[in-house]
Amino acid sequence: MCSKSLILALLFIAIAPVISKGQDTKMVYKKWHKDVREYTSDFFSTPEAERIANNLMLYQQTTGGWPKNIYFPAQLTEEDKVKILSSKNDVNESTIDNSATTTEIRYMANMYCATKKSDYEKSVIAGINYLLEAQYDNGGWPQFYPRPTGYYTQITFNDNAMINVMRQLREIYENKAPFKFIPESLKEKAKIAFDKGIECILNCQVKQNGKLTAWCAQHDKVTLEPCKARAYELPSLSGAESADIVLLLMSLPNPSERVKTSIESAVKWFCEVKIDGLQRESFINADGKKDYKMVKSDLSPSLWARFYELCTNRPFFSDRDGIVKYDISQIGYERRNGYSWYNNSGNKVLSEYEKWKKKIESPKL
Repeated sequence: MCSKSLILALLFIAIAPVISKGQDTKMVYKKWHKDVREYTSDFFSTPEAERIANNLMLYQQTTGGWPKNIYFPAQLTEEDKVKILSSKNDVNESTIDNSATTTEIRYMANMYCATKKSDYEKSVIAGINYLLEAQYDNGGWPQFYPRPTGYYTQITFNDNAMINVMRQLREIYENKAPFKFIPESLKEKAKIAFDKGIECILNCQVKQNGKLTAWCAQHDKVTLEPCKARAYELPSLSGAESADIVLLLMSLPNPSERVKTSIESAVKWFCEVKIDGLQRESFINADGKKDYKMVKSDLSPSLWARFYELCTNRPFFSDRDGIVKYDISQIGYERRNGYSWYNNSGNKVLSEYEKWKKKIESPKL
């Protein structure tokens, strides 16, 4: 019987020529990013895995990082390869957005473990060094590095960019597969970077009238204050990004009193801003397109908004004009359906909090 990894490999071979003809999309990249974590060791010993790895090395920039939204299993023509090689110095495209770079590092680490080829090891080390170099002295990571300007340079929790990096660094310094081959000196640097990241998280936590609450999707790289990204991503408290931050903090062994206070405060905020009695209802609009609206429901689980006002905790929405609206029906079809405005991530926070509370309160033997 074929393993899931081998089946995926055969699937990639079947669809790669189609993708390479101009159909690389963010959605397809996200699928590949998910598949990388599902491969088993037998896949990384296949010719298909090596072909993909060679594509990754082509795309890896001189920074050590990778651009985002690339479908790496695509079948590349010689013309494609020349174009990719010519863009290696376009370093402003190196990023941790959309799980870029961390996903590629993981893939290449698995390839080295399976083949012991030095080129793959060098690729991994270069990628890790990129993550370390991109970190600010205050512990934060920008979305893109080394881009000199724009919101890309701000400390980015949006879409878990910084949290993904920290989780990978933690796997590295904790000597977990597939990173056991990483030199001890680099593992030590990963631990230092992780600890600085935790300090940055604690320093970024927003206060309302002196009370700790949650985090914005992005914070100013100098002042650490909540700041704007895209036009519809205004300074706010984020019900989505804050969830993964709290989950990371709760995963820390032997948390300091400051970490405990941060967690307790954030969980209290999640409880205060949860939205009950509301659910999403789909319908076909007047233009014949699939749309949705939020309707009252006594049976729906708790929801959280993507954005809350910094001072009032009032959920808000915005179109590409950046104007604040308080009802999702007030923004246009494109942004309403092209962005995640509600989520249920707070439910996991509250669930994990109960486990965390019992763990830290239980007497140590």
